[in-house]
Amino acid sequence: MPTILVVDDSAVDRRLVGGMLKKSPGLSIEFAGNGAEALEVFKWAVPHVVITDLQMPEMDGLELVRRIRQEQPQLPVILITAHGSERLAMQALESGAASYVPKSQIADRLLPTVQQVLAVNTEQPYEDLMRCLTHFDYKFELTSNPALIPPLVDLVQRFLAGMGLCDPSDTTRIGLALHEAMENALIYGTLELGQEASQAAPRRRSELIERRRKDAPYAGRKISVEVEISLDEARFTVTDEGPGFDAASLPDPADESSWESVGRGYRLMRAFMDEVAYGGRGNVVTLVKHFAARSTEFQLNEPA
Repeated sequence: MPTILVVDDSAVDRRLVGGMLKKSPGLSIEFAGNGAEALEVFKWAVPHVVITDLQMPEMDGLELVRRIRQEQPQLPVILITAHGSERLAMQALESGAASYVPKSQIADRLLPTVQQVLAVNTEQPYEDLMRCLTHFDYKFELTSNPALIPPLVDLVQRFLAGMGLCDPSDTTRIGLALHEAMENALIYGTLELGQEASQAAPRRRSELIERRRKDAPYAGRKISVEVEISLDEARFTVTDEGPGFDAASLPDPADESSWESVGRGYRLMRAFMDEVAYGGRGNVVTLVKHFAARSTEFQLNEPA
């Protein structure tokens, strides 16, 4: 049974988050009052996911992310962010956090985000063969069915893990970035669902998607996903058949003051990937992640 560690200095907020997580009967919940207490928990139990507030005494969420990255790099961390803490959230994502959920959207987004992170499965039935893989290049033509996105992400994560290109935390982060790119292409590009969908609760958003994907001209549109992974880099190009948008209107990534005006998906892509570039008429996005050489441990484990 997966264990989730909830870290927050507010007892009220801990109970609130715990209550939301208990809606999924397959989860075990533990609690800590701040980052220092969370590290004490690790001495007797290592959870599968950590959910942490950002602002706490003794050790805040940002420092906790950094410590976990150093000591438990395979352990994903999800941030809960208050309004006005976007800059700290970006610092935490860049320091190793796997995702974040705005406090204003916690009721709708928290449990799906936890389930998404837990869905990463690194079991490798073809482990020895995957270690011999040096390059592959796939192209998918997806219909406007959102159920196709998770298995494609899972496939990519299995290749990344099997090839030994990055640790489990980075595997999760790359998968989340790709998921956001494809979901954006589906909702805002192919189906042309705007703010109504982005601000809707998950059930309502699903209803909007199902209704729109049956109507012309949206029903026949597809999303192209090109996946190229080598020992040097992973490159993903996602193209939708929507009308596009003015990519020049997106904020400069170096301008931290502008991040409040962009969506969660764009932030995650920028935080987790080394390159994010838009092309075409704004309906093409390319994500690139560069890799260091495969680890010595991995090389020593290669089959003779």
